Order: sequence, then C-alpha cells, then structure tokens
Amino acid sequence: MQGKFVKNLTLLLVLNLLIKPFWILGIDRSVQNTVGAEEYGFYFAVLNFSFLFNILLDFGITNFNNKNIAQNNHLLTKYLSNLLVLKLLLFVVYLIFTFTSALFIQYSAEQIRLLYFLAINQFLLSLILYLRSNLGGLHLFRTDSIISVLDRSLMIIICAVLLWGNVVREFKIEYYIYAQTAGYVLTALITFTLVLQRTQRKLLRFHWNYPFLLAIIRKSFPFAILVLLMTFYNRIDSVMLERLLPDGARFSGIYASAYRLLDATNMIAYLFAVLLLPIFARMIKQKDNIEHLMKLAFTLIITPAIIIANGAFFYSEQIMELLYPMHPGETMWDFEMRIHESSMVFGILMTCFLAISTTYIFGTLLTANGSLWHLNSIALSGMLLNIALNFILIPRFQATGSAFASLMTQMLVAVFQIIVVKHLFRIKTNYFLLERLLLFTIATIIINLLLTLSPLFWIYNLIIMGVLCLGMALGTRLISLRHIYQLFKYA
Repeated sequence: MQGKFVKNLTLLLVLNLLIKPFWILGIDRSVQNTVGAEEYGFYFAVLNFSFLFNILLDFGITNFNNKNIAQNNHLLTKYLSNLLVLKLLLFVVYLIFTFTSALFIQYSAEQIRLLYFLAINQFLLSLILYLRSNLGGLHLFRTDSIISVLDRSLMIIICAVLLWGNVVREFKIEYYIYAQTAGYVLTALITFTLVLQRTQRKLLRFHWNYPFLLAIIRKSFPFAILVLLMTFYNRIDSVMLERLLPDGARFSGIYASAYRLLDATNMIAYLFAVLLLPIFARMIKQKDNIEHLMKLAFTLIITPAIIIANGAFFYSEQIMELLYPMHPGETMWDFEMRIHESSMVFGILMTCFLAISTTYIFGTLLTANGSLWHLNSIALSGMLLNIALNFILIPRFQATGSAFASLMTQMLVAVFQIIVVKHLFRIKTNYFLLERLLLFTIATIIINLLLTLSPLFWIYNLIIMGVLCLGMALGTRLISLRHIYQLFKYA
C-alpha cells in the first residue's frame, strides 16, 4: 500500500506540475497580455467574487464522500443518487447568496453577466471534485490523477486555438470564460461516466433522503465555515480594489499579474499539504510523536520559500517586464507605470509565500487534529483584519496597499497557528533551527545584494543566486535528500 501511495502521489505531482503551471503562466498570462490589464482586472475581480461563497457548493460533501466510499464501496450507488440531488440544491443556495451580494455591492449589468457564467463554472468545478472523490474512494488513483488535469488540458487546447489559431478576429475575455465552461462540462461528463460504470445501475434514480443529507451538513458545518473565512481573506483583495477605486479594474489587473506567480508557487506548497494531511492524521490517531515530522516538513518547505521570496523581491521589476510586455494601445509611460506598480505588488505578495508555506504545515496539522474551533477563530481574525486593512490602505496606496494587507493577514494567521500548535502539542521552541533559518535568510539577502552589482544579465544572476542558496541549504543540512526520503517514509 505504501508503494502504491507513493507511486500515485508522484504521478499526481508530475501531472499537476506539467499542466497547471503552463495554464497559469502560459495561457492565463497570455490572455491578460492580449486583452489588457483593465479588461482582465475587470474579469479577475468578478472571478474572485464568484469564489467567496464557493463553499456553499460543497459544504464538506467531497471529504465526507471520499472517506465513506473508501470504507464502504458498496454504498456508491446510494450516495451518488442522494448527493447529486444535494449538490443541485446547494447550487441554488450558492446562486442566491452570490447574486444577492452582487446586487448589494451594486455590480453592473456587464459584471452580473460575467458572474452568471463564472458561477456556472464554480458549480461545474465543484461537481468534478465531488465525482473525483468517488474515484479516490474506490482507490482508482491513476484515473483520478489524470482527471485532475483533464479540465485544464482541454482548456489549454481550446484557448490556444482561440489565442493563436486566427479563429477569432479579436480575443475577448468572454471567450476565455466560455473555454473554461467547455473544459469543465466535458470533464464532468467524462468523470460522471467513469463513476457511473462503477455503480450497480447504469441509470440512476435520484433520491432525497432528508435525515441523511442533514447529518452530512451538520457534520461538515465547522469545516465549511473555515473554508468560507479563508476564502474571504484570500480572495476579497481584488474585489475590494475594483469596488473602492474609480479605476479599480486597472488596479485589479495589476494585482492579478502579481498574484498569478504567487498562485503558481502555492500549488507546490498545496500538494505538500495533501501529502501531510493523512500522515499527520494517522500519527495523531496512533498517538505518535509528530514533532520530528513537523520540523522536517517545515524545514523542507520554508527553505526553498526563502530562496523564492528573496529572488522575487530583488528581481520583481525584471520578472514583471519579462512576463507582461506592452499591451495593445498602451503608451510607453503607461507601460512603465504598470510595470513599476505591479513589481511593487509582486515583491510584497511573494513575501506572503513564507507565511503561506508555514500555514500549509501548521494549519494542516491542526486540521488533522480536528482543531476546527481554533482554526475558525484564527481565520475569522484574519478575515476581519484583511478587510479593515484593505479599507484603510486601498484608497491611499491602491494595489500596493492591498498587497500589504494580504501580507499582514498571512503573517498573523501563520503566527497564531504556530502558537496554537505549540500549546496543543506542548512543543518547545527550537531556537537552534530558528537561528539557522535566520542566518540562512540573511546570507540569501547578502548574496542577492552582491549579485545586483554583477554586470551579468539578471536571469543569470537569478540562476546563480538559486544555485548558491540551494548549495548553502544542502551544505548546512537545512535540507537533504535523506530528509525528503524520510518524509515519503512516513507515508
């Protein structure tokens, strides 16, 4: 079983690292460069708004189903016929909350139209995740891994044809949304067919079992609240930028260009958490000492995070200029101002990666421990702080203020999670590790400062910095191949 787990995890990692970064940095970035920062920012704000009540589409059903189908394969037909009805009902609830809120904040007719299709996309994505939970519960891990990237693969093909195939005279942001809808619909149909083949019937009779469904919702409620609060403080920045500023769509686009790379790097940290959650859960159940694994995982994730955050901060302007050339109809002055503003936002947001990486370790540990009250309290504090800081900073500092609000929020959440973990698991502060990480951070900053004096092209400096810092991390044994092997050994 251990070998099977590692093989399928490796397949999942490889497929996601091949497809999803290309989607973010290839397709998504090209769309913004094609339509311009303002039009993309208009879309990005509405997209993030569609995420705010996303948890209402699932309410913990996916996690519940995965666990129970894994333990009771014979219940697949019963659960599928009941839970699909519940998913449709939750979709109606999601639409009510989302469009009521959109009208409350006075969204325009154009924004409502975009939101309609984005809401459908959110439902389709939630449906795919639920259907995939059946594949995971049946231990069809290889099939599930392929399905996990099928939607993005289909979207890449459709968008590539639209962007570079001379099929349309002018690419519009609506085409991007429709391409996503097509990818989700095809993936949902394929996944549903695969799941249906494993049921006892070829045709399902949908049922409404009120006590059964109510029990699921009650059990999932604390987790749903946690996801809702976390979604708000992670996604509301661009929504508030678009609402609070006269030219908010432009600043939302600037924020999106910087956030895109943070989103790409977060994928690696997220997959790290996917591995750790079942390991932590099993160790806590067996009352094993989790301190060594926690330290090991934290060191493995925070060390490259320090290197990435420093590199992004020192070369933020060059990276933004490389990724986002002049948009159609943009003057040189507008281009330089956009790059300057987006590089400032990018430098701040990538510093958030340090805090986010930390929460992927300590937050995952608290989730595995079932400490949802603590997590919800921290997430509520983070949401309130983020909204308050955005109200204060956005009118004065625009996108840079929103990025700083995000940094402060992520840092607060990370610190409080560490404090709670120390208290619950009675873990002593490892001052020796903290001193080594501090010295490593200082050394990384010094290396970057020295390389900025080099006459070499900045990309060469960035590569040299990465190699030197990685070599220093290996030489000081902050990370090692043995540590990585130990992590997989725990699985």
